[in-house]
Amino acid sequence: MIYEDEDLLVINKDSGMVVHPANGNEDGTIVNALLHHCKGQLSGIGGMERPGIVHRLDKDTSGCLVVAKSDRAHQSLVKQFADRTNDKLYLAVTQGVPAKSDGNIFTNIGRHPVNRLKMAVVDPGSGKSAITDYEVLATDIATNSALVLCTLHTGRTHQIRVHMLHLGHPLIGDPIYSKPARQTAKTGRLMLHAWRLSFNHPADGHRMDFEAPIPPEYTPWVDRWKEKVEG
Repeated sequence: MIYEDEDLLVINKDSGMVVHPANGNEDGTIVNALLHHCKGQLSGIGGMERPGIVHRLDKDTSGCLVVAKSDRAHQSLVKQFADRTNDKLYLAVTQGVPAKSDGNIFTNIGRHPVNRLKMAVVDPGSGKSAITDYEVLATDIATNSALVLCTLHTGRTHQIRVHMLHLGHPLIGDPIYSKPARQTAKTGRLMLHAWRLSFNHPADGHRMDFEAPIPPEYTPWVDRWKEKVEG
């Protein structure tokens, strides 16, 4: 738990944990744990299956997840996400190093035309607009990989995973958009972490900033980033 009050809570989601119950994952989800922790006191706007859930993180993504305990908080947070007045920063590790050290990716993302488990960059006029800013923080020559800071301006399904693939650099450990067994860096997980999240508190509007500790699997790249900053 990162933070909790009467309106909301922010948790540090573990990689591999499903957010809400679905076919094949009825138990052991974030929602199951939260219902127990909050004694059922979660916003009912999301219905029986998704109480309190304002936004989702993929099963294999770790990091900051905000949950609404009251309907007032739920409505406010959903509007902030929709209006893009919140801030969402992710740390990703890519296979290969992007040609440009920073940039803006603006495409449309929709369902993959062949593999329905995937999303893909699609032609303008289809799918939904997706905007990601990125900055390469550090590189590792030995594994031909890079630590990349991604700022989300939209919240499309698999957005960072699809956008990094669009650059030609899938994420390390991504079981859908890459072949982890063939990648030079072995971490045992998808290297995507919802690092920082900011929004206005639903009750009084003051800005709140949260940070989820960087997982240990990131250590080799974070150490290089620190050397670069300090050096």
